[in-house]
Amino acid sequence: MTDIQSSTKAAPLARRIGLPLLTLYGLGTMLGAGIYVLVGKVAATAGILTPLAFIVAAISAYVTALSYCQLVVRYPMSAGEACYVEQGFSHRNYGIIVGYLVIFTGIVSSATLLNGFVGYLSHFIELPHYITILFMVCLLGGIAIWGIAESLWLAALFTFIEVAGLLLVIIVAGGALPESTLWQQAFIPDSTLVWGGILSGAFLAFYAFIGFEDMVNIVEEVKNPGQTMPRGILLALVIATLLYVLVAYVAVFSLPQSELAASDAPLKDILEPHHPMAGTLISIISLFAILNGLLAQLIMASRVLYGMAFQGRAPAILAAVSNRTQTPVTATIIIAFTVLVFALWLPLVTLAKTTSFIILVIFALINLSLWLIQRREPIDKAEKRGGWPLTGAALSLLLIGVQSYNLLFA
Repeated sequence: MTDIQSSTKAAPLARRIGLPLLTLYGLGTMLGAGIYVLVGKVAATAGILTPLAFIVAAISAYVTALSYCQLVVRYPMSAGEACYVEQGFSHRNYGIIVGYLVIFTGIVSSATLLNGFVGYLSHFIELPHYITILFMVCLLGGIAIWGIAESLWLAALFTFIEVAGLLLVIIVAGGALPESTLWQQAFIPDSTLVWGGILSGAFLAFYAFIGFEDMVNIVEEVKNPGQTMPRGILLALVIATLLYVLVAYVAVFSLPQSELAASDAPLKDILEPHHPMAGTLISIISLFAILNGLLAQLIMASRVLYGMAFQGRAPAILAAVSNRTQTPVTATIIIAFTVLVFALWLPLVTLAKTTSFIILVIFALINLSLWLIQRREPIDKAEKRGGWPLTGAALSLLLIGVQSYNLLFA
């Protein structure tokens, strides 16, 4: 018997994930480059109102998260988005297109994280860009193949480390802010003219919330998914939002906007004036944070590719599962190789904007799919009248429209 089985006789994915591990997986996926690398880039457009930009992004993400919670209970399978859209629009090809778009975002997001990793690593050691990226892709690809529980326990450890890093920024730099700091400046616009910058910042900040949707693609490896998945998604999103807003608040009052916007390692620059070792420590923690997000994205993209193959939406060879590790080895290797190509090809901000744009398109389709499903197959009258899927679609389209306008006319 061969170690890898075909999709027709595939070994099942192992259900080894409970609520704590699932929540940490989702939280670790979100707490990566979005806050450790991109907070300065958000400040470049949103300025002092960067915390408000994160809140706007969080609201859009939260409304869509509610739709994911409903859909993952109805359809608990890998490659969830492909299934949701196919069921919503009653068209198989739409599901296939969305499935590949989800895989693409996982690849581009991983490439974004790799570029962020190189930026922080350069503060310790100067290595050729391509050598660092090649080594990290091989290392994390091997971990992803090793086993889902093993991968997620390692991710959980990384998550604790990166949460500690964000708390360090909040406590040390936040505690040093003068008492005269006017917190209202960070949350209340003084003119309607600044909303263009806020929404542009929210578009980029939205990247920081990408991750909760990845959680549905490991549902076949979750214990009691009907209860565990919705709880895990919402818990991860709420915790991430609180941390992001607090860190963004400290950031905009700790550094001049021009310096914050230009920084490749903003949290390090925020902490260094308070203690030289604090800057070094946050740089080390940032490396773990970025690696955590990268590992989560590799796992997600490989599970979607596996799920599509298992459901007949992709070549059957991609559904091959190892008897020993119970992970989709072929799919993981293909994803890792593609990430390597993209990481060597495109710069960080371009990758992040591309990821956010595609994810927002997917979110709009997911929300519309749930609305259509609820209209056809409502569980109760309240669900049939529910308007949040349309609100989620509208918010996603709004952010897409703002960014498209800026690209065309700014």
